[in-house]
Amino acid sequence: MARQTVPSLAVEKALWAEGHDVVVGMDEVGRGAWAGPISVGAAVLPRDRRVYKVRDSKMLDEAERERLFPRIAAWCSAWAVGHASQVECDELGMSAAQRLAARRALDDLGVAPDRVVLDGRWDFSGVPGTRRIVKGDASCLSISAASILAKVTRDRLMRAEAEHFPAFDFERNKGYPCPRHKAALQAWGPTSIHRRTWIFMEHLPWGGVWRPPSRQPALW
Repeated sequence: MARQTVPSLAVEKALWAEGHDVVVGMDEVGRGAWAGPISVGAAVLPRDRRVYKVRDSKMLDEAERERLFPRIAAWCSAWAVGHASQVECDELGMSAAQRLAARRALDDLGVAPDRVVLDGRWDFSGVPGTRRIVKGDASCLSISAASILAKVTRDRLMRAEAEHFPAFDFERNKGYPCPRHKAALQAWGPTSIHRRTWIFMEHLPWGGVWRPPSRQPALW
């Protein structure tokens, strides 16, 4: 593993030194999926203990994430995962749904954040003073922890849905685009957990994009 890919506590330590005791790392999963919720993880790390082998969730396979999940959950001072359902993604739009999932995660933490650090260029937390870090899930330890907590939690939800929709292979693709998912949509149409305002729906033979009443087309 290259040294630059190992996340550190450098950002958290700098914020702690400034007097921000509760530093929350946040990351999102599921924004690019065709089915299921968008989920946001939030993690508060302790100063005096460390769990090793934590990486950006995308750098770990499913078995590695599952093995790390209970260790990270026990290690965190506080953690939570918030979700916005596929219906909320359709009705609100993806950006608003992501903010809703983030707010739910923060509300469930049980502690008030002094500072939030999150992955990417867009502040979806709604917390004043949030620090945005491009590729923060690979460099900032609390964001990496949040990414694993969110990914494993959402993956478990999608595996639970798979038994209800066996043709869609949700236990493997977790609702993300792939050839089998596309073929199942073309053959059977969308399930009750699909996001029906997405542009890919326009090409399905069942009749095109479903849009809520009084809403302009939303193409993401």
